[in-house]
Amino acid sequence: MINTINTNKMKTKVTLIFAVIAFSFFGKVQAQDPCVTTASLFIEPAKAKNYEAALPHYEKVINDCPQYSLATYQYAVKMFEYFIEKGDKSKITDLEKAYDLRLKYYASKSKEGDILSDIAQIRYDNGIGTKMEQFKAFDKAFKRDEENFTSPKRIYTYFSLAKDLFDEGQKDIQEVFDLYDIIQGKIEKEEGNYAEKLTQLLDKQENGATLTKKEQDKLEAYEKNVGYYGQIKGSVDAKLGSIADCDNLIPLYERNFEARKNDVAWLRSAAGKLNAKDCETSLFFQMVQQLHRLDPSAKSAFYLGRLAEKDGKGSEARKYYDQAVQLETNPNDKAKYLYTIAEDYRKKGSFSSARSYYLKAVEQKPSFGVCYLKIAQMYAQSSNDCGNTPFEKRAINWKAAEMANKAARVDGSIASTARDAASSYMQRAPSKSDIFSAGKAGQTISFSCWVGGSVRVPNL
Repeated sequence: MINTINTNKMKTKVTLIFAVIAFSFFGKVQAQDPCVTTASLFIEPAKAKNYEAALPHYEKVINDCPQYSLATYQYAVKMFEYFIEKGDKSKITDLEKAYDLRLKYYASKSKEGDILSDIAQIRYDNGIGTKMEQFKAFDKAFKRDEENFTSPKRIYTYFSLAKDLFDEGQKDIQEVFDLYDIIQGKIEKEEGNYAEKLTQLLDKQENGATLTKKEQDKLEAYEKNVGYYGQIKGSVDAKLGSIADCDNLIPLYERNFEARKNDVAWLRSAAGKLNAKDCETSLFFQMVQQLHRLDPSAKSAFYLGRLAEKDGKGSEARKYYDQAVQLETNPNDKAKYLYTIAEDYRKKGSFSSARSYYLKAVEQKPSFGVCYLKIAQMYAQSSNDCGNTPFEKRAINWKAAEMANKAARVDGSIASTARDAASSYMQRAPSKSDIFSAGKAGQTISFSCWVGGSVRVPNL
């Protein structure tokens, strides 16, 4: 008993000694570095979102201890955004200063494109500056750090301001078209990054694997982001609106053709827009011939294919399309050429070949959901050829619905249409009463037609 008491006393004494040493050391650190106290008076309440209590201490931190911690500026941004959302626009200047200080002292840990575009968006949202000033702020952010200029909302605002300035006579129509090409390329790049990751997880699910909680969270996040970029893509097109129709494009390009006929980039852009709108003009033929002469490329080969197709020269068109696919190095453009070939096969009823090219297209551009939607349509159209009984013929609609749902998940721009299509296919598939009557619940139905594969009949 006595030994136990002595042992406990010894432990208590040792603990007290360590406590005294630690307190003494901490006190010395505080005495040597007053920034510990100064910064904590701001950071601690800011961390608890008590911004009213944090604000009075902020100026002292940035004046006396500007390089103490990155957290100073991280919490400062959140604090000033809070006050701005509450209606205090005077804090916008403070927010910009906080961002400037972060870039000054922690440049390697800061994403300039994200920061500058955030400032630009806040100024836009609060009506600060002229439209031209607001546009230039976005333009600066994009050109300084395009890689980290990724917010769908800010990308749209950037283009929207350019179109508004054109409407007000402050920008030339060609400037708007040039920016449109850049913005669409940016959207497709970001959308494609998320769609590729999403497709990998969807394929894993389709192959029967169970996703982990972490993978499921990622899948949901990727799907949301694909949806955001899909919506913005449609919004940018809608904003461009009627100024990109043939009535505007043809006279614009006719007026500029002689002056810019040796400008390869201009020819590519102009021919691309005339092609996209299917404008009937001899100018398109001139542009394509000139482009192919100056810089034989995938694009010029593709346009020559379009011209051959319009002239009814199908085999010649196909040769040009194949050449375009072989020459193209940009995945998004290659996907478009493969899609064109797939469409040609589909319209001729060669569904198996069409599917092959649609799938090649989504390999290049994972967010190209319309390819899955077209495959779904072909599956549904093949119901009479893909079963021996009425039940089996209708079962193909489950497979069509799977494809349509996949289209909706990887491509936000067609999500609504694809989901409607999936719903329609499900209505054509066997009902619960059909499944019960046929005694097929839980069974697997294989397809011996061009579709191949199988579907599992739902359990009742």
